[in-house]
Parts: sequence; C-alpha cells; structure tokens
Amino acid sequence: MKLLIKGGRIVDPAQNMDRLGDLLVENGKIAGAFAPGKAPEADRTIDAFGRVVAPGFIDIHMHEDPFDPETGELRQDISRSMLLMGVTTALGGNCGDNYGDPRKYLDYVDAHGNCMNIGLFAGHTWIREACGGMDKYAPVSDSQIDAMERLAADCLAAGCMGVSFGVKYVPGTSPEEMTRLAALCTPSGRLVTSHVRNDVSRVFAAVKEMDDLAKATGCRVQISHIGSMGGYGQMKQLLRDVEGYAASGTDIMCDCYPYTAFSTYIGSTTYDPENYAEYHAPYSAILMSTGRYAGQRCTKEIYDWERANAPEDITVGFLMVEEDVDMALRHPLVMVGSDGLRHGDQGHPRAAGAFPRYIAEYIRTGKVGFMEGMAKTASLAAERLNLPHKGNLRPGSDADIVIFDYDAIRDTATFEEPALVPEGIDYVLIGGEIAADHGQIVKEKLGRAVRFGAK
Repeated sequence: MKLLIKGGRIVDPAQNMDRLGDLLVENGKIAGAFAPGKAPEADRTIDAFGRVVAPGFIDIHMHEDPFDPETGELRQDISRSMLLMGVTTALGGNCGDNYGDPRKYLDYVDAHGNCMNIGLFAGHTWIREACGGMDKYAPVSDSQIDAMERLAADCLAAGCMGVSFGVKYVPGTSPEEMTRLAALCTPSGRLVTSHVRNDVSRVFAAVKEMDDLAKATGCRVQISHIGSMGGYGQMKQLLRDVEGYAASGTDIMCDCYPYTAFSTYIGSTTYDPENYAEYHAPYSAILMSTGRYAGQRCTKEIYDWERANAPEDITVGFLMVEEDVDMALRHPLVMVGSDGLRHGDQGHPRAAGAFPRYIAEYIRTGKVGFMEGMAKTASLAAERLNLPHKGNLRPGSDADIVIFDYDAIRDTATFEEPALVPEGIDYVLIGGEIAADHGQIVKEKLGRAVRFGAK
C-alpha cells in the first residue's frame, strides 16, 4: 500500500530537511520525499497543504500505563494522551520504576498492541524489590546485588533499552549497586538514566555521581527531568557542570519538560520532611491531584494524613523557577521529555501537553531555533536511544509521522483537567497508518514494543 502525504512542509532535522513537497509512504516505511507533483501515484492521499510533516515525537522519559488489576489488560490512559499529542514512540520504566516485569510488559505490547510504540528501561527499584530489597532506606546484601545483576541482565537480553535509577527515591542505593547494573549497559552502548540522588542545593553532587558512574563503567548517562532537579536557581551552574563532564569525555545529556511544577507521589522521599525543607516552601505549594483531597492545596494536616494513609496519591509541586526551565530547554544537551505520570485522567498536564506546549511556547516564540527545537522533539532522542529507523524521514525508516498546523498547535491540558487534547494536530501515523485524526484516536493498537537492537 502506498500513501502520499501531499503538499506539506517536510521537516526532518536528522537530514537538515525543511522544504515543501510530497512524502511517500509504502508498506509502513518512508519511501522518499519528492518535489511537489513529482511523487509516484499512491493508493491514498493526505492533503497536508499549510501543515508541517515531521517525524512522530519521541518521548524519552514517561511513566507507562499499568495493567488493570481487574481485567488484566494494559490500561491506555497515558498512551492515549501521548498519541494525541503526537508522540509515536515513548520510553517508560524511568526513575527506577516498572509496573511489573518489563519482559512480560514488552511481550504483552507485541501481542496485543498499544496506542503508540513503547520501549522500557529496566528499573533499578523494581529489580531491587524483586530481589528482596524492600527497604528503600537500607542497603542490600552482596547476594542480593548478585541476584539484581542477573535479573537486570535478563531484562536487557529481552530488549530493555538500558537501566534506569531513581536514587532520590531509594536513598539506600549504594555505589556498588549502581556500578554493577550500569556496567551491564556499557558493551552494547545502552543508556543509563537517573532521577539523581538529590535536588536543589545538593543537585551538583548528585549529577557528579552520574559522571563518576560513567567514568567508572564507560556507560552513557542521561539526567532525567533536569528542570525538576536543578530548577530552583541552580540551573546555570548545573548546565555548566554538565558541559564540563561532556567536555571531559562523558557521554551525557538531559531531558526536561516545559512546566514549572513537578509531580510525584506524596509518599515519596521528595516529601520526607528533611527533603521538603530544601525547597523553603509552604505546604500550600503542593496540590493534591488524586485521592481524598484531589484538587486541594496541602495544609500540614492534609500532608500528614496523605503521607500516613495514601502514599500513592499523586501531587503537583509548584516550586520551579521559569527562567531555569527556559534555560534548560534552550540548551543543546537537553531534549524534551514529558515525565508523564497519571492515575486515569488525573495527574499532571505534561502527560497530555508537553510536546505541543514546547512547540508553541519555545519554538514558535523564538526561544529555540526551529530546526534545533524540532530536533529536541524526535531525532535527538532517537539518536540517544540508538533507534536509527525512528525519529527521521529517511527512506526505509518507520513511517511514524505527525502532521500539524505550526501556527495553531498548542496544549490545552490544565492542572484541573490534565487529560485535555491539544489543538492543531491533524494526523498522527504509526507504521504508515493513521492512528489519530484531528484529535480522535481511530486505531489504538498500532503501537508495538521497541526493543534495543531490533531492526
């Protein structure tokens, strides 16, 4: 089957391509870009006049949907929102967390499909707990580290894209745990990502720990959501540090979402009293997004009750500095990642709006140059993840494509209604088939598992 996307502005930073023309898709792959009217005949045509035709967005940092405990089926709450904001491939298993065995998760997606393509990191926290390390504040034994190493190796062999750490959430994590698991990624060049050990004033030492890990093991490292780690007045120095590590030979980059509020569980170590004190903020800076107090700002009483009784409730913390987030998203070593986290339709709007918001508020406003900015939405992540057939429009690459109105694209999701669909996206294609049409999902099982090294 041949599909012709006709008359659009074809944008592919991987080829430094920005021109008017026609894009031909054949049997789920890019067949080529042609001057207007020069493409072969096709079985179907999409009129893209006045629209940008670009590689589908790649979200290097999101938190995947869990399985429904009643039906056993994979939920699609975040996946639907990802697809509707133009994301065709996303990476879950971040911050050390997996919703169960990532090997089984990937197999399920391959067997049953998903709203968008999804790969997983093998999460250190999940591996640690699976091997008996249930106390996040305590070290694990030598025999447990041995078991963790074996399990992590199995997950990588099954196609996980690398290992993720969430050491802020598991302060008992030892350097040996990190070294043993990170070293598994070095021979294949897989990525080691981390929600680093500390933020605010202690973030500099936390990012240095990742540089030390890279130098000790030779692994490639990714600093997760740098905006919520150093976005409290530390960003200028933090980015200088990252530049210095890169100049010294460390393969290091970062991701960031275009919002000035973070989101995490109320029971996480972020809200341990000694850690929350670092923000020098009142309890009212915390919005409860789910649970008994959903929609309410915290008081000391709500904070204490939630921590004691509902630690899995999601919060939003309005604490980050806008100038710091802007600084991060403009930096050449930083790409876009949503850090999407939700329970059903509740959570943070970044899971539904991060990429349209970035285009509207950073590229369209000129904060970031057009081609540089578009690279941050797809090709940088594809290169980082060693996915040569995604994130570009080269002949032979997967026909994962987003078609949008550059002047109209914008996010609509809010903290009150975090699942609202963005505006200005006409079509999202996965494997050459239309998955979403003007804000409506028309085929929700086109996505498949993305495994390291797969062709």
